[in-house]
Amino acid sequence: MRIIMSSAIDRDSDAALVARGVLRLARRLRSETTEVAGPSPAALGLLATLHREGAMPGVALAAAEGLKPQSLTRLLTKLEQEGAIARSPDPDDRRNLVIAITIEGRRTLSQAMRERRRWLAAAIAERLDDDERAALVAAAALLMRLAL
Repeated sequence: MRIIMSSAIDRDSDAALVARGVLRLARRLRSETTEVAGPSPAALGLLATLHREGAMPGVALAAAEGLKPQSLTRLLTKLEQEGAIARSPDPDDRRNLVIAITIEGRRTLSQAMRERRRWLAAAIAERLDDDERAALVAAAALLMRLAL
């Protein structure tokens, strides 16, 4: 086990190691769930945001996902064609549309999440011992705190 030092150089090195590990794991999780005909990671991100936050206008969705309106429009068109989202007039401002996840969208998101969790559970079971698993769970709670 690595000892974390307190100097500025070591703190930067620790932060870089954590960032690299988180990003690499995120990439791996995406690759484990992306089928040839399945939704893109960006589309899954939109579905996850709509599932978590509820229906919202496109402007709010673009801001939540850090997307430009043109990119959002392309993703929404594809998701709507697949039946994963529905657009309806905003009851407060009929000039705007509200985007909501559909039952099909929830099914798609749920399947992707199951695949990710299945792969991660198998990787943890195969590659980590009991102490490492406990450390990973503790680290995950800390990462969640950092992400807020």
